[in-house]
Amino acid sequence: MIFAPALETDFPAIVALVNSAYRGQGAQAGWTTEAGYIDGQRIDLENLKQDLADAPGAVLLTLRDEDGGPLLGCVWIEPDAEVADAWYLGMLTIRPDLQDRQLGRTLLAHGEAYAQGRGAKRVRMTVVHLRDTLIAWYQRRGYVLTGETKPFPVGERGQPRRELSFVVMEKRL
Repeated sequence: MIFAPALETDFPAIVALVNSAYRGQGAQAGWTTEAGYIDGQRIDLENLKQDLADAPGAVLLTLRDEDGGPLLGCVWIEPDAEVADAWYLGMLTIRPDLQDRQLGRTLLAHGEAYAQGRGAKRVRMTVVHLRDTLIAWYQRRGYVLTGETKPFPVGERGQPRRELSFVVMEKRL
């Protein structure tokens, strides 16, 4: 497995990967799809570039089988602006047709190690409150619900079909 920070030349492939995993339908849908309750794209190229420009401490890590090989996954990791010893982890994405290879847990562990190597004592994330299966998956990897919630950013990550919010999860490293 090759883990590396994303290059700008990776951005179009990252956008396609994230949208296929989060908004895929039918045969393209993995178990992480949100297409049943959020319309539109999860991210576009302009927003990805802007998000990275707005978060100079953030890194978007990529996963490939081999150097120069196709993109298999990505994860966003950055110092948490609200919690001093924490890093925020988001956009954990694995290609839908490969979601049975346990690559998600591998990439998650790599993101956690990356943060820990830069001083993180804990990792925090947000998950759409309806995602019971995904929340349980993170709990099996040591994350706990903090009791905090955050509003869903309508329009920034798609258009929800119903009222949505995020739950905050955290793992001590």
